[in-house]
Amino acid sequence: MYTKILVPIDGSPTSNRGLDEAIKLARLTGATIKLLHVIDLTAIAMAPETGGLLTTQMVQLLTQGGQQILADAEGRVKSAGLGVESELIESPAVRVCDQVVDEARRWRAELIVIGTHGRCGVGRLMIGSNAEQIARLAPAPVLLVRATEGTAG
Repeated sequence: MYTKILVPIDGSPTSNRGLDEAIKLARLTGATIKLLHVIDLTAIAMAPETGGLLTTQMVQLLTQGGQQILADAEGRVKSAGLGVESELIESPAVRVCDQVVDEARRWRAELIVIGTHGRCGVGRLMIGSNAEQIARLAPAPVLLVRATEGTAG
């Protein structure tokens, strides 16, 4: 059964649903959960709001935000009585999905649990799907946890 569950998180309600499912599974199997938060610096630099400029201050704020997301999630896992590890990665040139797959290989994850918006059609084409790419490339089974209807983020 699963003893190492990797959970990529971004702090969104959908991501938190994925974490909830991972906690349920870990309780059943006695697994350790590894939380992973990836800061996609390229996507942020390319966002229209930044004007193509990514400052040191912006990176610091993103890092602090990522650390808080991890701390909150760690607290949830620990309060469930489970073992937890966490890692924050700043990714300047590698896609988020590739970072997750690389970490799954490195850590030897036996399962990846990830929240997904379940977008289709134009929304998926415009935004892309990290969850879909992770499922295609992952070295371990992937559990995709869909957002509930009306869940934003």
